Amino acid sequence: MIEWVEGAHVRGSDLAVVQVVLLGKQLGRIHRALAVYAPAPVPAAPPGAEVTGAAKAVEAADRYLATVAALHAPRAFDRCVAQAMEARKQLLEKYADLRPLGDVPAGPYGWTHGDFQFRNIVWRNGQVAAVLDWDRLRVRPYAEEVTRTAQVQFGVGGRFDLERVSAFLSGYRTVVDLSVEDLADGVQRLWWKRMTDFWQLSFHYQRGDNAFDDLFLHDEALLLWWTHRLDQVRAAITR
Repeated sequence: MIEWVEGAHVRGSDLAVVQVVLLGKQLGRIHRALAVYAPAPVPAAPPGAEVTGAAKAVEAADRYLATVAALHAPRAFDRCVAQAMEARKQLLEKYADLRPLGDVPAGPYGWTHGDFQFRNIVWRNGQVAAVLDWDRLRVRPYAEEVTRTAQVQFGVGGRFDLERVSAFLSGYRTVVDLSVEDLADGVQRLWWKRMTDFWQLSFHYQRGDNAFDDLFLHDEALLLWWTHRLDQVRAAITR
């Protein structure tokens, strides 16, 4: 167990492009190492992931609209939620036919870190000094972790840094050879998951926890930007 390591957490957009490539290689090495030193055998059947239907997501959006409408004194955040839910419903109606087919993601799978992002990565002298917080270690499709990391690391200010997304994926693919088809499936599934997910609102309204309010607003802006540029984001991840 690492009790202390010197270094700093660096947001993805603040990394030099050469460091972004190194970060991709680091994730690839982690996946390869976990394949050798696995904490348990990898199941023979690939892990499934339920794909939420558009109608179910619209129902969830309507529930949050009703929650906001019932408030006696809605705050600025509540008004933003109402606007976001109306916009989300429009997106779901327009893009419902892009829902991923099937509950089994494409491509190879194995043990993954589960939360490989800047808060859990320590940099020192331009190199990755440590990767922290392994409590989400699970068997997942590699494309799922790679695309999620690209989103969390390089989805900044309501848009993707597409140059760094491509650099990160290029570094990873020098270590783990994911196909274009596998990555395209992974990014489509991630986008649809974000389209149909409301977890920050669950924390806010069901648990009374406001810790993720700013993240919700950021993610809504990114989702809108991403949805209008699906081809560009897919190209940045797969080229």
